[in-house]
Amino acid sequence: MTLQQIFVFAALGLLAGRAYGRISRPWLLFAASVLAVFWLQPAALVRGFDFWLPAASLGLAALVWALTLPADARPSREDKLAAAALAAGALLLAATRYLGTPILTASRPPQVELVAALAAVLALLAWLAARSLRGRAAALGAATLAVLAILVALKAEPLARGLNAALRSLSGQDPALATALDLNWLGFSYIAFRLVHALRDRAAGRLAHYSLRDFVTYIVFFPALTAGPIERVERFVPQLHASFLLAAAELQAAGQRLVTGLFMKFVLADALAYFALNPVLAAQTTSTLWMWLLLIAYAWRIFFDFAGYTHIAIGLGLLFGVHLPENFARPYSQPNLTAFWNSWHITLAQWFRAYFFNPLTRFLRTHNWPVWAVVLVGQVSTMALISLWHGITWSFFIWGLWHGVGLFVHSQFAAARKGRPSPAAWQHALSVLGTFIYVALGWVWFVLPQPAQALQVLRVLLGLG
Repeated sequence: MTLQQIFVFAALGLLAGRAYGRISRPWLLFAASVLAVFWLQPAALVRGFDFWLPAASLGLAALVWALTLPADARPSREDKLAAAALAAGALLLAATRYLGTPILTASRPPQVELVAALAAVLALLAWLAARSLRGRAAALGAATLAVLAILVALKAEPLARGLNAALRSLSGQDPALATALDLNWLGFSYIAFRLVHALRDRAAGRLAHYSLRDFVTYIVFFPALTAGPIERVERFVPQLHASFLLAAAELQAAGQRLVTGLFMKFVLADALAYFALNPVLAAQTTSTLWMWLLLIAYAWRIFFDFAGYTHIAIGLGLLFGVHLPENFARPYSQPNLTAFWNSWHITLAQWFRAYFFNPLTRFLRTHNWPVWAVVLVGQVSTMALISLWHGITWSFFIWGLWHGVGLFVHSQFAAARKGRPSPAAWQHALSVLGTFIYVALGWVWFVLPQPAQALQVLRVLLGLG
């Protein structure tokens, strides 16, 4: 989100806080989220896709909602109204192509006739899903794999380049100019996890019934769309219907979050970006001392950037009466790697724990694997997947292994020390420092796309380069 967009959303929150007696808050948040997903989407190099990508986010949300309907549920009048509002909103945005200047999209929207035809196809698919496929294990599993396949196609550079070449060809552009960065599907990394959360909970029989309006709002809620946190639907939706008044206390809490987030992101993180580690500075630096300064600057830059956005998301959510979960809790002051990952991107770690680590380790235990092997496979594979979620590259993968092995070593060390007295203050301070250094060294793999360059930087850091 840009500063302008943040201020517009904050102003909307202040105005909405005074209008809730006259306007339904769930409908207002639904409309704001649907429009915001188009407005926040950056320009795409493939013609028309700064319209089609947000439309696809909304379409996937509607299809998953239809697939996850309970067996005895029928679309209500409210659901039909929400579906009509989605179609009408897309058509109205497409109609702005005739105004000469885009209003909410980054470029000229596609033809209204094409949007209408695809909206009709989507409505038919959702109707078929709700009528014949809802709740079926095979359909839920196929939908989960489809969402994850899209995520992989966007994250793997060769697949992304091939996909973009095909889309360029369909839109009449030169496919030879395609790159992996042609499409920047706003927030899909987070949208995908929310969709998979709903699909897996429906398969397990844990998902309650939610209206189409509330479910779409959950999937594309604009404060959390660009950088999380990853909310759970059962925690999010009840807040839409709870009574809310933007009183002085709520306004103060939201303001503090917004000011903190803006300062962290647009002052601290952006200032550190000038001398934080990056591929260009890494290639130019041969001094061990300066390389450490670059690395420490990057460690704090990525924290202030990410944590700043989280504060902004939580602050905007508070203006609309939605309490988004915390995502950071002083991660660099933690005395070990396990505590670090319980404090860094908390909702991502919780998501992987619930939907991958716990099922995997339960499966391994039932097959009589030794405890140490269960922990090793569970932690290393979980961190490998978390790393590939950021991007399917060797550098990200090595970063995941770095943390997975570190978590395993710490778990074995903690098990060996179980029952011993708590460490002294100086030992705790050394543990905090050692954990920070280990995490900072891991950032080398995260920030540098080429493993060879990352190895050279590590040699310089250790005084061997």
